[in-house]
Amino acid sequence: MSLIDAVPKTPRASRKEIVGWAMFDFANQAYTLLIITVVFGELFTTVIVGDRGDGYRLANFLWSLALAVSYLLVVVTGPLCGAVMDYQAAKKRFLFASYLATVVTTAMLYFVAPGYVVLGLALIILSNYAYSMGESFIAAFLPDLGPPEDLGKISGFGWALGYVGGLFAAGFTLVALGEATAENFERIRWVGPFAAAFFLVTAIPTFLWVKEYGTPQPPGKSYREIAWERVSTTLHELRRFRDLGIFLVSLLFSMAGVYIIIAFAFIYGAQVIGWDESIRNLMFIIVQITAAAGALGFGFIQDRIGTKVTYLFTLVLWVAAIIAIWATPQVTAFLNDRFGLGWEAQHLFLFVGCLAGLSLGSSQSASRALVGLFSPRRKAAEFFGFWGLANKLAGVFGIVALGLLQTVVGLQASILLCAALFIVAILICLAVDQARGQRAAAAWEARNVIHADQSVRP
Repeated sequence: MSLIDAVPKTPRASRKEIVGWAMFDFANQAYTLLIITVVFGELFTTVIVGDRGDGYRLANFLWSLALAVSYLLVVVTGPLCGAVMDYQAAKKRFLFASYLATVVTTAMLYFVAPGYVVLGLALIILSNYAYSMGESFIAAFLPDLGPPEDLGKISGFGWALGYVGGLFAAGFTLVALGEATAENFERIRWVGPFAAAFFLVTAIPTFLWVKEYGTPQPPGKSYREIAWERVSTTLHELRRFRDLGIFLVSLLFSMAGVYIIIAFAFIYGAQVIGWDESIRNLMFIIVQITAAAGALGFGFIQDRIGTKVTYLFTLVLWVAAIIAIWATPQVTAFLNDRFGLGWEAQHLFLFVGCLAGLSLGSSQSASRALVGLFSPRRKAAEFFGFWGLANKLAGVFGIVALGLLQTVVGLQASILLCAALFIVAILICLAVDQARGQRAAAAWEARNVIHADQSVRP
């Protein structure tokens, strides 16, 4: 029997447990959309900080700085927390702590009034750090939910359900709370407490239905000792996981582009496209529906054509989407001059939103599934800690680079940085061998299964 044959195949979890896991995506999408993408980001830049005679360039830079600091904290602590979670079989405990921290700090955004820039920066750093850690923690459960051939569908289902949750949360907010304007501030300031309450309530099934797998190791070591010992060992062993390492570098560049879009898409719509409230709300609905469709549809496709191929195709879609975002004002003017259409840039931007939505849901789902395929179950939390590290380091790099670049050339021209990042990610990912990466994970797991079996024999 080969080493790989010694590893028992992971059984598919029950539907109830998979739904419970996916409900965390459903719940936390309210934070991503309401706080980072749709409402509070625009509120912070246009009202809390405001236009100080520089076309919002200082406000945009401060927003990018707050997000970058929070992501940098994840870079430092993510793999260490993952190592402790694996050692003590404590994924649910860590997930619960990040969940409560996100809820509390998000609710406190109510107190950020116009001019309270420092308070706003501090709460965004804390809430986005807690939320981002929770992203890595929930992803670490993925390898326990089914065999490799099902991870794409399961991951895609989670992302799709997340966008459905975002549609409910942000849809209610846009209708009930209105625009992110100074005149509407007393209503829209409730976006923080609402996002916190939505997250608090809808994530409850995760903690009721998802099981904690793994066996805690003998006590006697501090968290610091466990973390440094396991992470050091993993870094030494990374040569065994060559394809995971290459993919994480590719992911760093691709997610830098994704984080720029998440943080600045609606700011771009307000400042460059100049959309009105009805178009803004319609764009939100379009992106949520297409992102959910992309995550779910590509989740099934990737289990058939391969997760790496799917990931590469989604990056090609992203390059096309970024070029379309940048060119929308010019293309609108050209079509109007050539065909006498009388369109506004915001109308054409809705079509661009469809392409961006498909790219958004599918690319993130595929990247999470590929890390799951390359992760031994006994190191899943730790490896997803490195996944979180790559994601958030990408956020630091991408958002700071965009924030600095837009102070020089403006927001519209600087958005082309995203296309360059996606192209670099494609070129790096070509060196990834999915089958070899899966064999490496299975071989590591097999050696440890045999070692554990021998250690308990008399």
